[in-house]
Amino acid sequence: MRKKQLNSKENIKSLEEEKIFQKRLEKHLDELKWLYMELYENDSMFDELCNRMKQFFLERNKELKSRDLAREINQDWYKQNDMLGMMFYIDNFAGNMKGVESKLDYIQKCNVNYIHLMPFLDTPKGRSDGGYAVSDFRKVQKDLGSMKDLDSLTAACHKKNMNVCMDFVMNHTSEDHEWAKKARQKDGEYMSRYFFFDNEHEPSLYEKTVPQVFPTTAPGNFTWLEDANHFVMTTFYPYQWDLNYKNPRVFNEMMYNFLYLANRGIDIIRIDAVPYIWKELNTPCRNLPQVHTIVRMMRMISEIVCPAVLLLGEVVMEPEKVVPYFGTVKKPECHMLYNVTTMATTWHTVATRDVKLLKRQLDIVNSLPKDYVFLNYLRCHDDIGWGLDYGILRAEGMEERAHKKYLNDYFQGYAGKSNSCGELYNADPVTGDARFCGTTASMCGVEKAGFEQDDSAMEQAIKLDLMLHAYMFMQSGIPVLYSGDEIGQVNDYTYKENPDKAADSRYIHRGAMNWKLAENIENTDTVEGKIFCGLKQLEQIRKTEKVFVSNADTWTVETWDSSILCIGRYFEGEKIIGLFNFSEYDKTAWIDEKDGDYIDLISGNEIKPVGVNIPPYGFYYLKKK
Repeated sequence: MRKKQLNSKENIKSLEEEKIFQKRLEKHLDELKWLYMELYENDSMFDELCNRMKQFFLERNKELKSRDLAREINQDWYKQNDMLGMMFYIDNFAGNMKGVESKLDYIQKCNVNYIHLMPFLDTPKGRSDGGYAVSDFRKVQKDLGSMKDLDSLTAACHKKNMNVCMDFVMNHTSEDHEWAKKARQKDGEYMSRYFFFDNEHEPSLYEKTVPQVFPTTAPGNFTWLEDANHFVMTTFYPYQWDLNYKNPRVFNEMMYNFLYLANRGIDIIRIDAVPYIWKELNTPCRNLPQVHTIVRMMRMISEIVCPAVLLLGEVVMEPEKVVPYFGTVKKPECHMLYNVTTMATTWHTVATRDVKLLKRQLDIVNSLPKDYVFLNYLRCHDDIGWGLDYGILRAEGMEERAHKKYLNDYFQGYAGKSNSCGELYNADPVTGDARFCGTTASMCGVEKAGFEQDDSAMEQAIKLDLMLHAYMFMQSGIPVLYSGDEIGQVNDYTYKENPDKAADSRYIHRGAMNWKLAENIENTDTVEGKIFCGLKQLEQIRKTEKVFVSNADTWTVETWDSSILCIGRYFEGEKIIGLFNFSEYDKTAWIDEKDGDYIDLISGNEIKPVGVNIPPYGFYYLKKK
């Protein structure tokens, strides 16, 4: 009798789940099929996709399904003012996944509830591009753990109300991937999953219109395979083979990988190199309409199978090319995008002590629909490319090549009374172009001040570091820290001793977490204690003041001083004004807010926001009483 009762309950539960899936599928079926058929005109492959989606839905565990249901009800959960991210390489942060799990209490101390695990899927040693050359989408790098360890880590994070983000590398696979190995053996089925050519004619036609990503370290967009006697498209590095999304088998299989990873408990899927995933001859192979079709289909697939999962797009381009990846309100694509141009413009502002371009950039972002959520950051795992608005700068007398040189010289510590330390990446002597690498603390002067044992310079460096974080928290969107920034960790030059890393200067800011320094986070007599406690105060303010929600009204205010930025935020009757001095001199913000009394949330002092004096690299959070 008891066995019959259990079977009956299981049948009822199965029917309920069937209804949930069918309801979600029916909501999107017409559009999903229309878009799929527009690309592929293949009914059988679409039917296979739908069947596999159902299978992944049924395999999703009870806890994740509960998460899905809760977030379907509260779809704005990620737009709240308590969201704070941290990104790190697993091995650098804590050795392996078990190590990360053991450090979750520390992460909570940082007020972080969203961790981005940098690439951890299986990659070939020495040909990994920092983990972005995946040889197996369903296997963890041996040194980092296993899929079982990932399941354990995500479950532990969820118990602490933390979200987990990972990179999903869609544009390409490693040349060591199973598909690539079979393609190399001239298996036509697998060759069709990439771009193979038996002569140089068609590759030469692509080269006429397709820009190079790494012109110095990996020139061109194709690689000749001597053993296969073919060219293969390799937009990034020769060991990363571009996938051919014109083949429906590629799309389907990559969606199955996506759903497999979502079922491991991943909350946020970062789609790597989104603009590149569709290729057409006689085009730049960037930002083509079919890319948006694919991302829109991904969004619908996730809403059907795993609606708790968010899509984060990596679109490292100017704002007018970034914004379309949000889609529209009725047909959304990515939930979140990186605020790349603002990040680069922030460091331009540090080097020039002039906020005009940054103010203009923030005005553009603030004018966008409130549904659009940006991830804001000062530093990440990557270099800084100086993709600024040179049309505006030219009107100020700044030519592109000369200004890029100034910025790179400044942050290497060679110009503009700079205290920064760092190195160039991918410098091109022909074009004069180069990108910059360094940690936030080193760029702010912490490294140089420590080396010279200059206490006064150190105080100034810490002030600049905290001011920049305070400003970042005022931006519209979600702030993300790079691991180590919370303790002011500086550049790590030991990468030069590792033959697998020595050629890539980005490893200068990818150093291992210094847990010895992290022991000082409560000691405000130390550099790391001052930075950690300063950030903690800012984080607490952001969590308790509702004007920091992502969809608050946000605007900039004219200060009549080129070094001072003023940002206003308003939500449900509450208002805060942020003032930020980007210079090493005392300044006055000539604002005139006469709508009542204000209190500085940092010091607790009453301050009238009229002609406000701001110390070097100082800032205020002024709240209307």
